[in-house]
Amino acid sequence: MAIVTFVISLAGATMLLLFAVRMVRTGIERSFGAAFQRMLTENHSLIGSSFTGVFLAVVLQSSAAVALLATGFAASGYLAFPTGLAIVLGGDLGSALIIQILSFKLDWLVPLLLAVGGWLFVKVENKRGRQFGRILMGVAFILISLQFLREAVEPIRDSAFLPAVSGYLARDFPTAFIVGAALAFVMHSSVAAILMCVTLVQIGAIPFAAALSLLLGANLGSAFIPIWLTRGMPNAGRRIPFANLVLRGSWALIVLLVINLLADPDLLLLVSPGQSLIYAHIGFNLSLLLLALPFCGLIEGPITQLLPKYKRGQSALPEQPASALDPGALDAPQQAIASLKRELLRMIGQVERMFRTVPQLYNATDSSVLRATRALDDEVNEMLSGIRTYVASMPQESCSKDETKTIRGLMEYAIRLEAAGDVIGRKLTSVAKEKLDGHLSFSQEGWAELVRMYEAVCANFHLASNVLVSDDLESARLLVFEKAEFKRAERKSRKYHLARLQNGRVESFETSDIHLETLRALRDINNHIAAIAYPILYRNGQLLETRLIEDLDAKEVSD
Repeated sequence: MAIVTFVISLAGATMLLLFAVRMVRTGIERSFGAAFQRMLTENHSLIGSSFTGVFLAVVLQSSAAVALLATGFAASGYLAFPTGLAIVLGGDLGSALIIQILSFKLDWLVPLLLAVGGWLFVKVENKRGRQFGRILMGVAFILISLQFLREAVEPIRDSAFLPAVSGYLARDFPTAFIVGAALAFVMHSSVAAILMCVTLVQIGAIPFAAALSLLLGANLGSAFIPIWLTRGMPNAGRRIPFANLVLRGSWALIVLLVINLLADPDLLLLVSPGQSLIYAHIGFNLSLLLLALPFCGLIEGPITQLLPKYKRGQSALPEQPASALDPGALDAPQQAIASLKRELLRMIGQVERMFRTVPQLYNATDSSVLRATRALDDEVNEMLSGIRTYVASMPQESCSKDETKTIRGLMEYAIRLEAAGDVIGRKLTSVAKEKLDGHLSFSQEGWAELVRMYEAVCANFHLASNVLVSDDLESARLLVFEKAEFKRAERKSRKYHLARLQNGRVESFETSDIHLETLRALRDINNHIAAIAYPILYRNGQLLETRLIEDLDAKEVSD
């Protein structure tokens, strides 16, 4: 009975820890997600990129989240391999530093964090204020979960069960290494897994030697997380997490063998066992960063051969891949749906490439960028034509009712994407040409507002792609939430613009029509790309005819 109680208590504490870590991460992503792209894609030296990774991991409390961001931008061609790998290596060090921060005895801070965080989340209307409240509550929940974890292990610490298991792990370091890797991968959070190991060794539930092997295994397991999460991405993006796995796995095995075969693990017991384990974790990641950073460029060649952009015999000439529509799959509805999704993913990428030219359009000194953007719109139109023909060729009798609904939803989303392309290729290029011909300039505040909204749409392109591939309900809810936040930002920018007009700002008068038309265009584009979320919400009973079944602001705390 004691064992059953222990397992239930341990599972509850672990789930609360995972929930809390995710809660902090999503709060920060929703507040500053659009700014992360700018941080990642700015030109950095390898050292500067590694510091960027450290900062992002400390902020997001997840090295896997940093790896996913770097992988996504590398797959889109906005991040070079050496820079992305340096960011990921820095992210691993950052996640080690956050463990040191969270390991401090901060139980006295929990009521204050809950009170302030809860008040901000419930009472404040501002988006960042609410999300800051979410972050504070998430940190409080992390501290509470660690206390629950200590209390769960305490009753069986002196029983025969736990000493037997911990003693076996101390004697069999390869098993402890594998268990640590599995733990980190299953929990999908190296921070949570290593915090658990630190807590167990602090209360004497497991010996330091076993915890050290578990820690090294957790470092290996954490490297598998981004590989698993990016399994559907192009090879160009997946090279970075694979390179990180090679470097991290090799170094973890080397350190494991040296410590257990050529030295004594207790030599690293410099202070208390828990603090010594944290120092070992930081030292492992710092040494890996220092050793691997000079080789970030050299490893690109072997990894590229392992994961080539094109399969052997495939032409590497076209930058844009050929149509993903497979005529041979028309008689197999599920395969045809998968083919449609791949083509829609390609279509999203093409529309996003068009959208990425917007800053160039508005800062152009000639009309060449405008013509190039309109040419990309012609390709989007051709994609829609191909999808329409493909769907029309499907035998209706072979599709079930649910499959027919799915196909119809994908077809409708293709129409929305083509409409988004039209907004960019026709509306925004026309507005940009008006600005170019008139030699006009936005006010500094007005341009900053437009850039922030542009970055928000860029972030939603990535989120929409993830929703299309994963059919994930929570991601779909988040996309609709971001759509609502974007509308609020548009109204706010419109209000600020009118205030500048009232104050007699000359630049604002000259560019008033351009500013307002750009706001409408950005809103329309964002609405079109967010449309992928609605079929998923309908299918899961989360959407009524006009609004979400529950207010997103009230529901988001469960994300």
